[in-house]
Amino acid sequence: MSDTRKTSNGIAGVERTAEVWHAGLARFINVIPHTRELGLEVVAVNPPRVQLRLPWRGELLGDSERGLVHGGVLSMLLDTVCGSSVLCGLPEPEVCPTLDLRVDHYRPALAGLPIMAEARVLRVTRAMVFTEGTLWQEEGRPIARGIGNFVRLGERNTPPGFAAALFGEE
Repeated sequence: MSDTRKTSNGIAGVERTAEVWHAGLARFINVIPHTRELGLEVVAVNPPRVQLRLPWRGELLGDSERGLVHGGVLSMLLDTVCGSSVLCGLPEPEVCPTLDLRVDHYRPALAGLPIMAEARVLRVTRAMVFTEGTLWQEEGRPIARGIGNFVRLGERNTPPGFAAALFGEE
């Protein structure tokens, strides 16, 4: 990724490029066992917007007769992409568990095609982060939309070294 735009997210004014965020979110996704095993990939990061790609694999099927992806896969993907946008949408990464995830299914996801996911932070308050995500297999034809709300635990409840681990600085 050759994007060198900088974000203001960082420790004491340290600016992080989209490339640094890309590497950090790839590291984050590879720490989560199910996203690592499914081969989830970071496509693009332009804080506070994130795009991921879930490659096709047979294990994603929920209805093998009709070739349809399981709805739980779509929920997991929306939760992950929205949570990833939260990390780069705050002044400094902090632990923010999902409080609520609403998923609107528009059409089934079909076997044989990767699923693209994009999310962005809509609003940040002292206690919450509000996000919106979309999934698609064909550009312009969303398969699902998610609204994710995340609780900010703050610096006090975020493990020491969390940001450093995310960016491979430890």
